Amino acid sequence: MIMKMTKKTIAFILLLFFCLSVCIGCTGAEDENWDMYCTISIECSTILDNLNSFKIEKLDILPSDGIILAETRVGFREGESIYDVLVRETKNRGIHMEASYTPIYDSAYIEGIANIYEFDCGSASGWTYCVNGIFPNCGCSGYKPANGDRIELRYTCDYGSDVGNRLEGDKIE
Repeated sequence: MIMKMTKKTIAFILLLFFCLSVCIGCTGAEDENWDMYCTISIECSTILDNLNSFKIEKLDILPSDGIILAETRVGFREGESIYDVLVRETKNRGIHMEASYTPIYDSAYIEGIANIYEFDCGSASGWTYCVNGIFPNCGCSGYKPANGDRIELRYTCDYGSDVGNRLEGDKIE
């Protein structure tokens, strides 16, 4: 028995197929065949200690515990940078992120995450990152993570000294 399909039936099947393929594509790192894995976290807890300097109109978007993304295991492929991983993971989780390219350093610069931007908590504030407790001396688009790395994006209110980056390359304790 041959079933006749109307245009509406075909359109419904195509729409269903599209929806399923989009959903499958957004399920996260565990469902893909990744080459390697790392953990990533995003936090802005230093703002909680500096509320007097934080833009008052942004208080309602500030997480009460300072955690934007708790430490999460994510996959990545060889050759990807921390920036590549950050862009993908914030997009997959619906976390706002804005960056710009800085030609003089040939690097991406993270301007804001979760609508919290550089200078939102004073003139020495902005986003920084560390890998396995070390603050690399390059932008996140120039750093290629290794399997098992622990990547932390951290908001600083004092040029990094409040998040453990006392000197370039210093390990946090």
